[in-house]
Amino acid sequence: MQRKRPSFGPVMFYALAGTFGTYLTFAAVQGEYGLFNRIQIDADAAGLRIERDRLALELAEVENRTHRLSDAYLDLDLLDQQARNILGYVRADEIMLR
Repeated sequence: MQRKRPSFGPVMFYALAGTFGTYLTFAAVQGEYGLFNRIQIDADAAGLRIERDRLALELAEVENRTHRLSDAYLDLDLLDQQARNILGYVRADEIMLR
């Protein structure tokens, strides 16, 4: 009885198809545009959104102070506070402790 050897073509086809499928699966998970990279990008975006919101609040506060010290609207309490902090002014009836 003679055994018939399987032809080499189908074996090679399935080997190449399996290798290609493995490569595509790896690229989909770990590649430049893969799943893990997408999760990292989403986490970075969330952190940047938080920082953007914090900076927007800080900008609003600075704009408010700028408006309160402008020529059109002068807040004397804020002016007094800024003069004390920046220039070190003290009224004559106050005692300064360091």
